[in-house]
Amino acid sequence: AAIEANEGGADVLIVTKLRMGDANTMMAEGGIQAADKANDSPAQHYLDALGGGHYANKPELLYKLVTEGPDCVKWLNDLGVMFDKDAEGNMVTTHGGGTSRKRMHAAKDYSGAEIMRVLRDEVMNREIPIVDFTAAIELILDDQGKAAGAVLMNLETKEILIARAKTIVIATGGAGRLHYQGFPTSNHYGATADGLILGYRAGAALLYA
Repeated sequence: AAIEANEGGADVLIVTKLRMGDANTMMAEGGIQAADKANDSPAQHYLDALGGGHYANKPELLYKLVTEGPDCVKWLNDLGVMFDKDAEGNMVTTHGGGTSRKRMHAAKDYSGAEIMRVLRDEVMNREIPIVDFTAAIELILDDQGKAAGAVLMNLETKEILIARAKTIVIATGGAGRLHYQGFPTSNHYGATADGLILGYRAGAALLYA
């Protein structure tokens, strides 16, 4: 989101509770599914994922996933993600969960770490400012109820800071580290539902809440 906003000419600031790149993405091994082979199609991918989701999928979200997936994989590849390729430079795809075609694009068994490496480098190359070890603790709304910034707290010094913004993207991950019902997790230590609470307090409707 930061890269695309920067590409569009916006002034971007990234604020992260931990370090830049500390995310569940780092733990992802399998890869990304995208129907970009001659024997495959977004329609076939849609049907596979619909069945895999026991028909409880949100159709509009699934449609977006399968139709934009190939372009997203190409975008990552063009940025420099080292996906598995054959001797001729063609992407090698394998079967993933619930697939009827080989459409899993991977970088060995460290796909997430490779993707994060490239995204982090791109952010730094663009000199997008990053404020780490700083948590957003409340969104600021204007007199029309629209997001206008955030209250931040430096977790090392406890200093309270204010960031003004015309647009806010909440990309905080989920809530795995709350260990619902005692479940173990491999989620990173920042996955404590901060984004859900920030959005809820600002009036956002939460799905499945």
